[in-house]
Amino acid sequence: MTPPPPTHRPTPPPPHRPHRVTVIAVPPVTTFDLSIPEMVFGATRVGEDPAYEVTVCTPTPGVVTAAIGIDIVVRHGMEAIERADTVMVTGTGARVGADPRVLDALRAAAARGRRIASICTGAFVLAQAGLLDSRRATTFWSMSEEFRERFPAVDIVPGVLFVEDDGVLTSAGLSAGIDLCLHMVRGDYGAAVANATARLVVAAPARPGGQAQFIETPLPADGDTSLAATRAWALARLHEPTTLTDLARHAGLSVRTLTRRFRSETGLSPLQWLLHQRLHRAREILETTSLPVDQVAVRSGLGTADSLRTHLVRSTGLTPTAYRATARVRQA
Repeated sequence: MTPPPPTHRPTPPPPHRPHRVTVIAVPPVTTFDLSIPEMVFGATRVGEDPAYEVTVCTPTPGVVTAAIGIDIVVRHGMEAIERADTVMVTGTGARVGADPRVLDALRAAAARGRRIASICTGAFVLAQAGLLDSRRATTFWSMSEEFRERFPAVDIVPGVLFVEDDGVLTSAGLSAGIDLCLHMVRGDYGAAVANATARLVVAAPARPGGQAQFIETPLPADGDTSLAATRAWALARLHEPTTLTDLARHAGLSVRTLTRRFRSETGLSPLQWLLHQRLHRAREILETTSLPVDQVAVRSGLGTADSLRTHLVRSTGLTPTAYRATARVRQA
């Protein structure tokens, strides 16, 4: 009988050692996806100490075939999962018929309360193990219909970057895996540490999981049509009142054209994007300073303590005071 997925958040590792992440390479592996956990988690530091220890394993150690026709060498077998705090499956062509040893190891890790995650088509493997039944999950958008047909017991959410459902996390393809890993870093060590990691891997510090996987039109090249300069201008003055008219004026566009291009480039409306960035700034200030809540609200551009409290509770389930206390325990 398949053990049920975890029904509670996994217990974090002791503060004296790195969080252990074991990545399962299920052949044929997607090499880009496989590189993401090491890239993100390997770059994460708490002070001078590594925050994570990343191990890659596979059912039969040795040469593993990649989806693009090259071979890679994986030295660890499935026993590496026994030490893991988090177990991840990255992109793979094994959308059916995954190795039973992988499925058994995933079920056992879930039964022990370990955090389970996937990048891209790795969600097909989690679903084959029964770990996504009655859960919300996502995968690469072009595979969503196939996923829904194969696994009707899973509540597939197409079009979002990542989904977290009670200790089980799934992401869309490719760069969405970076967003998922940064989201995990943020949950494990806080916004300040996640921001530092994002800078090291040259990634956006926080894209919300519900943001669209794909944009309506291709991203424009940097230049006259890109709103990157306007977003940077807004980020530099989050503490100031900024309206749609202000953003449009800076971009030299009408409000209607700005809104259309903003959504095309980011998947969000300008005001949604601003709110998300202000919440992210507020979380970082709460974690790294002892400023009163009303000052945090002002410096993050959320205006008042009541506004900060409302949006933070909606986003994290915690009041500013509770969020700050949780962050201090996490960083101790």
